[in-house]
Amino acid sequence: MTEETPGALYEVRGHIALITLNRPDAMNSVNRALSTALGEGLERAEDDPEVRVVVLTATGRAFCAGMDLKAFAKGEDVSAEGHPEWGFAGMVRHPINKPVIAAVNGFAMGGGTELVLASDLAVAAESAKFGLPEVKRGLVAAAGGVLRLPRQIPVRKAMELALTGRAVNATEAAELGLVNRVVPDAALLDAAFELAEEIAANAPLAVQATKQMIHEQARFGSDLDDEIWQHHDQVLLPVFRTKDAMEGAVAFAEKRAPAWRGE
Repeated sequence: MTEETPGALYEVRGHIALITLNRPDAMNSVNRALSTALGEGLERAEDDPEVRVVVLTATGRAFCAGMDLKAFAKGEDVSAEGHPEWGFAGMVRHPINKPVIAAVNGFAMGGGTELVLASDLAVAAESAKFGLPEVKRGLVAAAGGVLRLPRQIPVRKAMELALTGRAVNATEAAELGLVNRVVPDAALLDAAFELAEEIAANAPLAVQATKQMIHEQARFGSDLDDEIWQHHDQVLLPVFRTKDAMEGAVAFAEKRAPAWRGE
């Protein structure tokens, strides 16, 4: 690993962008290079009209071991260069419109789990491990862990994991609802791409509006209140006026696959 080696790799396969964390010798712990490369990769995917889904994975035996504690101890800034507002790893406060799937290989501890929590879906290898061990080191899960964990799994389970700092394996993570599915290690990327392709086959504007509303519904109270329905209509109803909505109806009538244009 040299200073010229990017902290994350970026490539596009069809309608799917693959971002690969690339500090295997440091278990993909987060330093400035990784934060910058991951944040910039998300921006590239967001700006590319051909990209409909992002898959996030990593090289080596770990998905992400969290913050690079050696860099932290030296007082180094580990935020993305020029974009501290993107948050930890250039991702946890950097939402994009397109779905992000974490393909979790090996350890995803601390900030690694927080990257999973910041993703929209997750596929885990059987060897994956998850946890928020910050309290064991005098720290706290301040990259979204204590915010997102109780929104994604039962509150008492979230409290247990966050207060004990213990790790859970992939099977337990799936049972808790932290990941969507668990697959053999060798099948991880294929499984993540299979899920990504299933999403990418759908109308991109409809997918993006659906993702937005699912995330934003938490801002509101009862689903019987007028306010949530006003926002619901503001986000979702414009989709019915798109060219893709008409294409979907025509393709259904003609018994053919739709040709989405993202318009």
